[in-house]
Amino acid sequence: MTTAFYSHTDCKAHEMGAGHPECPQRLDAIADHLRATGLDLALEMRDAPVAQLSDVQLAHSAGYVREISDLAQRLRESGSRQAVDPDTSAGPGTWNAMLRAAGAAVAATDAVIDGEVDNAFCSVRPPGHHATRGQAMGFCFFNNVCVAARHALDVRGLKRVAIIDFDVHHGNGTEDIVAGDERILMCSFFQHPLYPNSGAVPLGTNMVNLPVPPYTKGMEVRELIEAMWLPRLEEFRPEMVFISAGFDAHREDDLGQMGLVEADYAWITWKIADVAERHAKGRIVSCLEGGYNLSALGRSVAAHLRVLAGVDGA
Repeated sequence: MTTAFYSHTDCKAHEMGAGHPECPQRLDAIADHLRATGLDLALEMRDAPVAQLSDVQLAHSAGYVREISDLAQRLRESGSRQAVDPDTSAGPGTWNAMLRAAGAAVAATDAVIDGEVDNAFCSVRPPGHHATRGQAMGFCFFNNVCVAARHALDVRGLKRVAIIDFDVHHGNGTEDIVAGDERILMCSFFQHPLYPNSGAVPLGTNMVNLPVPPYTKGMEVRELIEAMWLPRLEEFRPEMVFISAGFDAHREDDLGQMGLVEADYAWITWKIADVAERHAKGRIVSCLEGGYNLSALGRSVAAHLRVLAGVDGA
């Protein structure tokens, strides 16, 4: 199997201040762990290109894209940083990082659909799943997975795609964008209550939301996935699978209070890959979302990638 790994140094130029958990070092932690374990040799390394605004507007309103673009221009000229919500800010490097993150997701989608690679992982930031159609929030500006999913549908002509979100936080932005779009089935679990305190009541019938209480461990999550996600995915028969790959449900991550470990992420990835193999020609594009304990993040991404790449030891 060929697994592409998309990233770019521009994604590290986005900074939200000293001590912020969504920091450039997250990408370094992933890259360092892959090199230290030799897993990088099993991946096809690719630079993330810049997204076209026409692709971004498949998931976001034109007015919102203009608003963010204008803000980014002012920040580049002033060299300053500005808050867009209480825990999210943009700076001079944010615009290029956003475009690289969304661009990676689109390029990965094209590469997988075209058969250049079997699947792909986008090691990018800022993350995306809290970004709604018209609002930045929760460390997120452009919803990378939604941009890619809509590109697969509206540009590449696929009929049905699935979005799987295993971040500890509810992907409210993704749900806002895709709820009611019956071409997309979104399956997620998330700690509840926890930021952004949404998701308990799905916004559409194409949502499989699994809110779980704090301190839920991996075996409980596995049972829920077997009972709730997999039957819907089998019935839906997606032609491609997109993953919002957040690793902050790890037991070592302080932004949540769940108890997953690397073996759980490997198991979840294997289950997703099994569905993709049967219904979607194995086509998967995974995009980094959360994960803020740097050691746990590197180890968890490696567990995820070993399954995608078919490397022994997964």
